[in-house]
Amino acid sequence: MALSLVRFKKILSIVGDIIKIEVPAIGEAGLGAVEVRLGDLAMIEDTAALRSVAQVIRIEQEQVSLQVFSGTRGFSTQASVHFLGHPMRVTYSSNLLGRVFSGTGEPLDGNSRLEFDPKVPIGVASVNPLRRTVPARMIRTNVPMIDLFNCLVESQKIPIFSIPGEPYNAFLARIGIQADADLVVFAGLGLLFDDYHFFRKTFEDAGVFGRTVMFCNLATAPIVERLITPDLALTVAERFAVEHGKRVLVLLTDMTTYADAMKEIGVALERVPANRGYGGDLYSQLARRYEKACHFSGAGSVTILAVTTMPGNDVTHPVPDNTGYITEGQFYLHGGMLDPFGSLSRLKQHVIGKVTREDHAALANTMIRLYAAAVSAEQKQAMAFDLSPFDLRLLEFGESFRRRFMDINVSMPLEEALDLGWQTLAECFSPEELVIKQSLIDKYFPRAAEAG
Repeated sequence: MALSLVRFKKILSIVGDIIKIEVPAIGEAGLGAVEVRLGDLAMIEDTAALRSVAQVIRIEQEQVSLQVFSGTRGFSTQASVHFLGHPMRVTYSSNLLGRVFSGTGEPLDGNSRLEFDPKVPIGVASVNPLRRTVPARMIRTNVPMIDLFNCLVESQKIPIFSIPGEPYNAFLARIGIQADADLVVFAGLGLLFDDYHFFRKTFEDAGVFGRTVMFCNLATAPIVERLITPDLALTVAERFAVEHGKRVLVLLTDMTTYADAMKEIGVALERVPANRGYGGDLYSQLARRYEKACHFSGAGSVTILAVTTMPGNDVTHPVPDNTGYITEGQFYLHGGMLDPFGSLSRLKQHVIGKVTREDHAALANTMIRLYAAAVSAEQKQAMAFDLSPFDLRLLEFGESFRRRFMDINVSMPLEEALDLGWQTLAECFSPEELVIKQSLIDKYFPRAAEAG
C-alpha cells in the first residue's frame, strides 16, 4: 500500500470507530509515495476544528481500515486522511514521573505536553530471550498472603483474578504504594471517573506519586483508545528498566475490559469470532503484552501485576482461561480475601528460603496444610458431625488464619508475618503436631506459648 504527500478523501465507510478508505497503489499515488504499514498512524480531518489521530489496523489490497482514537462522532465521508508514516509513539524521559496521561499519552494533569522530550515507538517485539536472566529477587508488598505464601518475584507476570464488586482496585493501589519497586507504572483501562480519582489521590496522599507514571483510559473515552494504553505503559516501563536499571512494577486494571475492546473492534471489522465472541487471536494479543515482563541482563526489570475480572465468577471465561496459560500463576481475590487454594505463584521457589528466612518454606507449607484441615473441620461441623478436640483447635486456627493473613487489609513486613505465623501455630497446636524439622522448632517456635 502507499502513502502520498497528498490527502486521501475516498472514504468508503464509517462503522463504529473504524473508518475504511481507498488508497491507490504506489504507482498511482504520485511522487513521495511510501509504504503504508499495519500500525502506522494517520491524521483524519473533516473541518479545521474536527481532527483526530487514527491507526492502520487492516490492509486489504487498496482498502485501508483505521481505528480513530477520538471516535468517529462528527466525521463524514468527506473527511480527508493523511498518513504520518510512523507507528504510535510515546514520550519517554524522567519528566514522566509524577505525571498523569490519557490512554493515548495526552496530559490529564494540566501540565506541559512534553513536546520536546524524546519519543519512542510502542508495541515493539519482546526482548530477546538471550537478554533475559533467571528471576531471583523478591518484590516485597507487605501483604502476608503474597509475601509469605505466594511471593511476587521480579520479572513475573501474574494476574489478580476477581469478580466485579470486589475491592481489587483498592488492593492494587495498596500494592503500588507498599511494593519495594523503584518505579510504578499504572495503566487504567476503562476506568470510571471515581476509580481514576481514587488511584490518583491514593498515590498522591501516600507520597509515592513522584515515582509513579499513570496512563488512564477513562470509560467515557473512545473504546479504541483502550487498545493502546497497555502498550504505552509497558513501553515506558521497559525503557526505565533498560536505560536506567530500574525495578519497575506495572499495574494494569482491568484486562478483561481490554479484551472486550478487542472483541468490539473485531465486530466492527466483521472478523469471524471464536469463543464467546472473542477473536481467535485473543491468546496471542494478551501474551504479547504479558511477555514484556522481564529481568534484563545487566539492567533492571519489568514486573506485571494485572487485574482480570471473571464475569459470573467463571474461571473458564476466555479471558481468565487464556491468561492462565500465559502467566506464572495468579492471585484469587474474593470476599475481600486472597484465597490460598486459588492463588499460586510459580516463581516463588526462586526466592523462598534463598533470599528469605530459612523457616519460610516449612512454615508456609504447614500453615496451608492445617488451614485445609480447618476447612474440612468446618464442613464436618456444618453437617453436625461430632468434632474431636483437634478439630476444635483446627477451627480456632482457621478463624485466626483468615483474620490475620487472608484479609487483604492486613499489612506487615515478611519477617513480622513469619513470626506471627509461628505464634498462630503455637496458640493452637503443640510442636509435635506440626511435623516440622526439629531444628526449626527449636529456633522459632514460641516456647512461652507452649508453656502456657
